[in-house]
Amino acid sequence: MSVRTQLSSTMLNRMIQNSVEISAPQLKQNAIIFAPHQDDETLGCGGTIIKKRRAGADVHIVFTTDGRHSHDQIMPQIDLAALRMDEAIAAANVLGVSEENIDFLGYEDGRLQLHTAAACEKVVNILTELKPAEIFVPYHYDGPADHIATWQIVMDALNIVQNNVKVYEYPVWFWYNWPWVSVPFNKKSEAKQIVLNSLSAGFGFRMVREFRHSVFIGDVLVQKQRALSKHQSQMARLEDDPRSLTLQDVSNGEWLVLFFQKYELFHLYSLQY
Repeated sequence: MSVRTQLSSTMLNRMIQNSVEISAPQLKQNAIIFAPHQDDETLGCGGTIIKKRRAGADVHIVFTTDGRHSHDQIMPQIDLAALRMDEAIAAANVLGVSEENIDFLGYEDGRLQLHTAAACEKVVNILTELKPAEIFVPYHYDGPADHIATWQIVMDALNIVQNNVKVYEYPVWFWYNWPWVSVPFNKKSEAKQIVLNSLSAGFGFRMVREFRHSVFIGDVLVQKQRALSKHQSQMARLEDDPRSLTLQDVSNGEWLVLFFQKYELFHLYSLQY
């Protein structure tokens, strides 16, 4: 076992041991999951969605962008957006969420920050109609612009609605730093990005310090994996084109493994009205 693997395993175990496990009664609370792209819902909190649906909770999923740019060098954007919508519906069905409980805001992938006011208005309407007890949203330092914009839009909407709601933040790209993944020194651009991420994340210690809530998903990992497999455009090469990168290609699979631990980890965000 490498030093990196030993350290990440030790830190992850400490996070789980020190976390407050979300209880069975809490899993019965109705929730909205806000996802920047079609697959973030499954990666970040797919197991929690499954557990909530099994407990009888109503779960609604809101996708803020259309995902059109993930492989637009291979497939026309309009076709890719339609494909990712179909994949999201199929994945949600495996998670236990019906198409009627999914909203697609449809903003252009990568440009959500240009539409924050309009998106906020839509989110306000959704929150006012559904009145969730809990909200799941990307971590406020998750990285990609659409993830940060999704967080900000939801926070702005909550400040308008001022619902008494718990906000759980889930990590997706915040896992993309050492010691959670290796630094590939033979790939200079990727190594530079991981080093920069690691510096801003305190080499894993920010994760240990802030992600203090968890949900045990060891009993639903197979179902979560099946849901993720429905995002075929992200999990398999489109048209067998070598330019079509998959989630397994990120850090040689080390990053993807992090989403299939026995616990999903969350940061409980404190709302201040």
